[in-house]
Amino acid sequence: MKDAPRLNWFPGRALWAFRREGLGFLARLARDFGDAVRIDAGGEHFLFVNHPDLIHDVLVVQHRGFTKGRALEQARDFLGQGLLTSEGELHRRQRRLIQPGFHRQYVAGHAAAMAEVARRERDRWRAGDDRDLHRDLTELTLRIGARCLFDSPMEDEIHEASRAFTQAMETFPFFGLPFSRLLFRLPLPPVRRYWKAQARLSATVQRLIGERRDTAAQRQDVLSMLIRLQDEDGAGMSDEQLRDEVMTLFLAGHETIANGLAWTFYLLAQHPEVDARALAEIRDVVGDALPTAEHVTRLVYLERVFAESMRLYPPVWAFGRRAVEDTEVGGYRVRARTIVFGCQWVMHRDPRFYAAPMTFDPNRFTPEARAARPRFAYFPFGGGPRQCIGEGFAWLEGVLVLATVLQRYAIRLRPKPPVEPWPLLTLRPRHGLPVRLEAR
Repeated sequence: MKDAPRLNWFPGRALWAFRREGLGFLARLARDFGDAVRIDAGGEHFLFVNHPDLIHDVLVVQHRGFTKGRALEQARDFLGQGLLTSEGELHRRQRRLIQPGFHRQYVAGHAAAMAEVARRERDRWRAGDDRDLHRDLTELTLRIGARCLFDSPMEDEIHEASRAFTQAMETFPFFGLPFSRLLFRLPLPPVRRYWKAQARLSATVQRLIGERRDTAAQRQDVLSMLIRLQDEDGAGMSDEQLRDEVMTLFLAGHETIANGLAWTFYLLAQHPEVDARALAEIRDVVGDALPTAEHVTRLVYLERVFAESMRLYPPVWAFGRRAVEDTEVGGYRVRARTIVFGCQWVMHRDPRFYAAPMTFDPNRFTPEARAARPRFAYFPFGGGPRQCIGEGFAWLEGVLVLATVLQRYAIRLRPKPPVEPWPLLTLRPRHGLPVRLEAR
């Protein structure tokens, strides 16, 4: 085994460099050090891996030798022990229990509800409106989540849920600070907002679970399915475990899809030739009708547009895993408790795997082009046993919402405020997405 080259900065400097430069700092590390580099920061030891083979080693080959990284360790305080944050046997049991509810046929059964919610939201808008499209999409995906998860519009709670989750997300920069767990016990204003948001969202989910217990047998929403599930011993989930799983599916699910859609509209607004081709396909396949699951299978170019936007602006922009014991990754020595992390943002823009990587080109995602790349040159939904269970939902929802909005509106960017990536727990546009809607 060999040691990876080390960033010879005093401990903590790398953390502050990331806070100052953001994703540009990680891109610079990849450029200067190549496939792997060791970093000491804030009392933690990190190994940044930047090659598909090394990422495959961490997420697939040696996945049992790692737990989740620092950010998701702290996100557990907010989301509980759901699929995103749980570990070991609990995660394996819950994944096995929930997986049938995410088979393709079950997911496709939600398409009509997704499209109908998207149509209603679209019909609230008017040509000529100046809007923050990211905020609109966040509320739209929350409404879709409420309909599919709870069979409820949650009209009186959507604005509150969106605001509460945004407040929680904005505390993410605190997660990387030294002694961050101590900071989250202090009565600081952002910390108070964080815990207040968590309490509001948790209370909403617990109320919905309590209301659904008596009627779950007759309903087809995801919450009812989760209530009915039993493992091989005949045991179902406790209310606490249900709360954790539903919080994860509802909040983490809507957040990633909303961001993926926002960045897609952002890119389409800058590439009218791609927008025109996507619209031509929508009109040919769907016409003026409401898109369906069957239409999605034929909206091939639109799906490639969505895939390419998640290459350039991956909603989940990085992953981290903490080594359980001394091990090795691709021949590099990894000591126990080291956080091994990779960055989709950097990997997806690597010129070794993408010609002209900064160019927006949906044809990178033809079957032939996909097959020519290593598996982990593109991994917006992670990989291995912990690959996002909601990936099928995301693809279906993303294409349906894009088709529904693009049928009626072209998106024009407003000059201010500027749109720039903001790497929180997910990749959000820092100042929202200011647009003007133009009628087709």
